[in-house]
Amino acid sequence: MIIKKIKLENYTVFEDQQIEFCPGINIFIGENGTGKTHILKALYSACQSVSKKTSFSHKLVSTMLPDDYKISRLITRKQGNRSSLIRITAGEREASQDRILTASFHGKTKKWDAEVSGEDGWEESFAGMSSIFIPAKEILSHGYNLNAAAEMDNVRFDDTYLDIINAAKVDISVGRNSSTKESMLKAVEKMTHGTVVYDAERDEFYLKSGRSKQEFNLIAEGIRKMALLWQLIKNGTLENGSVLFWDEPEANINPTYIPIIVEILLELQRKGVQIFISTHDYMIANYFEVKKTETDSILFHSLSHAADAGEVQYGKASRFADLKENAIISAFNKLLDEIYDL
Repeated sequence: MIIKKIKLENYTVFEDQQIEFCPGINIFIGENGTGKTHILKALYSACQSVSKKTSFSHKLVSTMLPDDYKISRLITRKQGNRSSLIRITAGEREASQDRILTASFHGKTKKWDAEVSGEDGWEESFAGMSSIFIPAKEILSHGYNLNAAAEMDNVRFDDTYLDIINAAKVDISVGRNSSTKESMLKAVEKMTHGTVVYDAERDEFYLKSGRSKQEFNLIAEGIRKMALLWQLIKNGTLENGSVLFWDEPEANINPTYIPIIVEILLELQRKGVQIFISTHDYMIANYFEVKKTETDSILFHSLSHAADAGEVQYGKASRFADLKENAIISAFNKLLDEIYDL
């Protein structure tokens, strides 16, 4: 499955925007409040709805968590806007007929009962494909009975957190690791100094090093995030045809790990995994420039507030430095100016 484009009308901060994606790595940068995570969650909800058990509109509400689960609260807060539309186009890597999934809703739509079209063809074409969303905050250390507590409304977490716990628990890999997978696993192990173990009886994750194992909650958050990546690579979640969403991979990560993360993401892309990330980090954006090859597929997407604080502006470029509205470079240049002034 390759997500090709998304169209948003009166959805959260987007009044009317269409964005096209590359089949490899799509990198979103921008100020806070420009909708980076909203786009990732809309795309992830569409990917999850390839299952007959999952409705696109219900998954969207479960990942965004508007008050009272009312999808109508996702309509752009602007006078006169009473209806919203999300349209996502996807297809196979090989030339084939694209599928379009659409959800539309208005101010009087009850709960998540949006009008969804194209869902049958979407399920038929992409059944069995894998998608995963890694939130900015690590969650496996809090995984004990979290899903059960959420079902009973004792805690409130959006579905990206609950889904990642379930994905980490399941082992769908078969046979020996390929040489590529093995090299990626070894690269992550250099950062974590161990491998991940899930104890089903205790419903807990551990980091195992030699004969000893340590509880996840006793490990630094950055190490836990890398251990999660190890687990997803190991258990077969990230394979050819799957889609990975990662919100701020640099959060709580030692900067020395950034080039290794970039190399792993580039390698996953070469294996046929489509990747969407959002970032505020200068290093991670530039390392993609440094480490990519001519055959790697990378596209940078920029979101910014208009000067009059109106509609969110959008731009894209195949090179990070070519983005016209680049919040990361603007902040970096401001820092350099202040250093020079000293």
